[in-house]
Amino acid sequence: MNNNYSLDELNSKLKYLKLLANQYPTISKASSEIINLESILNLPKGTEHFLSDIHGEYEPFVHVLKNGSGVIRRKIDELFTNTMRDSEKKALATLVYYPKDKMELVKKNEKNMEDYYRISIYRLVELCKYCSSKYTRSKVRKLLPEDYSYVIEELLHEHRKSEHKEEYYISLVETIINLGQAEDFIVSISTAIQRLVVDRLHIVGDIYDRGPRPDVIVDWLMNHHCVDIQWGNHDILWMGAAAGEKTCIANALRISSRYANLDIIEDVYGINLLPLATFAMKIYGNDPCTEFMPKIDSEEFNINEMPLTAKMHKAISIIQFKLEGEIISNHPEYEMEHRLLLDKIDYKKGLITIKGKQYTLKDSNFPTIDPEKPYELTSEEVEIMEKLVKSFRGSEKLQKHINFMFSKGSIYLKYNGNLLIHGGVPLNEDGSFMGMKLKGVMYRGKALLDKMESLVREAYFENDVEKRKYGVDLFWYLWTGKCSSLFGKDDMTTFERYFIEDKESHIENKNPYFNLREDMEVLKRIFDEFDMDFDEDHIINGHVPVKYKKGEKPVKANGKVFVIDGGFSRAYQSKTGMAGYTLIYNSRTLQLVAHEPFTSKEDAVENERDIISSSVLVEHKLERRMIKDTNDGEQLAEKVEDLKKLLAAYKIGLIKEK
Repeated sequence: MNNNYSLDELNSKLKYLKLLANQYPTISKASSEIINLESILNLPKGTEHFLSDIHGEYEPFVHVLKNGSGVIRRKIDELFTNTMRDSEKKALATLVYYPKDKMELVKKNEKNMEDYYRISIYRLVELCKYCSSKYTRSKVRKLLPEDYSYVIEELLHEHRKSEHKEEYYISLVETIINLGQAEDFIVSISTAIQRLVVDRLHIVGDIYDRGPRPDVIVDWLMNHHCVDIQWGNHDILWMGAAAGEKTCIANALRISSRYANLDIIEDVYGINLLPLATFAMKIYGNDPCTEFMPKIDSEEFNINEMPLTAKMHKAISIIQFKLEGEIISNHPEYEMEHRLLLDKIDYKKGLITIKGKQYTLKDSNFPTIDPEKPYELTSEEVEIMEKLVKSFRGSEKLQKHINFMFSKGSIYLKYNGNLLIHGGVPLNEDGSFMGMKLKGVMYRGKALLDKMESLVREAYFENDVEKRKYGVDLFWYLWTGKCSSLFGKDDMTTFERYFIEDKESHIENKNPYFNLREDMEVLKRIFDEFDMDFDEDHIINGHVPVKYKKGEKPVKANGKVFVIDGGFSRAYQSKTGMAGYTLIYNSRTLQLVAHEPFTSKEDAVENERDIISSSVLVEHKLERRMIKDTNDGEQLAEKVEDLKKLLAAYKIGLIKEK
């Protein structure tokens, strides 16, 4: 037999091989594809780009996406080392990032735009050629913008200095300019360059909350050629809200109120907040709601809206605490009874007792709480929540975004030797895997994460109310529960931060994972649990901001763990002293990139001010990692094996050529 395949082996896959034969109906076509795939397996792996904890900060996110965490500028430096001044390199980089804006600015001062277009096109073609050099023509073709894919491909693969093709090459460029298509062409080839420098984008959690426009980020990701998402705790909160889970809805609204970001709710997702606003004004009209004044981080926020926002903030917070009491009581397996606080308040004296200690409340005005039944919603609160559930579930744009989060997302991802997980793997103090009962069955480690993901997926897509109830509640647990790999703490002391001055009551203890991930014995256990190579592989986390200005390092456990939450969110930058880490993983190296704060798109275009990024080489391999060494390579190798079986079936007549 050819390739040592037995007849029984071929017969066992005959049904699949016949289906494959529809795609490759002859020996020559199957052979051609085998040759193609085996050559691809021996190309260098593509560059992977890792980002985490973006928190709605769309402008720096878009810029980092456009500049590939500095990769494009480095490519320009390498290619044009001795042929361009630094000022020209900066101008070219800006053109690649923001082609339309840059050209509009150039028009104001440039007298000969045809010359500018000509020079720019030649430089961009050379840069595009350089960035595409490690890919097959077929792959490059798939990444090219449709409008000019043929022309770009011709320019990339024609030799300008060839005496046979020089006039053809020049003619292509001149025709583009003469037809008035230079600007559109420059936009297209710039887009191609941005796509070519990053083969796959990984978002390690927390797209939502705090910043102004998470929706813009999701829209960008939906248009990206290759992306995956590992859900963060703030993402799962919005996913739960979209599923109609009331406690998640209340939390999402509370955070949006806290950061003066209700526009995302009303204007972007079209959710009607008038019932909540009307209720808040009625109940808290004479209450200054001092502790609920929003944190303003934007000059665009109307200061006159602060009193109403504060009242809405307090109203939804009280509703949230009531709803949390109900969900905790319904799920003893959550082990969160200690978070039932409304029944620990002495409403007459304005005191609360927590863990045996008595505190004075900063705010003791609770007009909607019945001390005898503190977790019961008023009839108005019930009506508000019913309307909000209907609005969240009926928001077409939100549902579209959350569907995308499910289709491209997961709680964790094992990819090309890296375990990507937003928070961490829940551990006990002794380093053993923390366990939790779900539907009466105990789960730990990888099995716990897999089961949680399965339940929330079922809850979101299931229509039957009873079948989806358990999983819907789990969205909230993943946001705040101690066994959640996304949250990674024992408590979320939201009530205490609003109502108690003593900061000792605000403490939230991190899961032991965050200390034990530097313990090699514990780390080895985690690697084994996820079937990873302890000598070669890595864990990549976000979630906990790295306090760079205090000397904290993002590289842990001798380079086996990377923490890439460096503070994209402006709310964190005063603590971190920077504006985010990203990670670049190409065929030879792992590079950690630290970013300075981004000013604005306008500043980037007008002053050619890129994000100042410092790159640290954290790992260098002597041998390049090839596609055959990757997850994609494994799938391609399986396809090659199947094609070889098809070839054998053709040759012995088990399947006839068409």
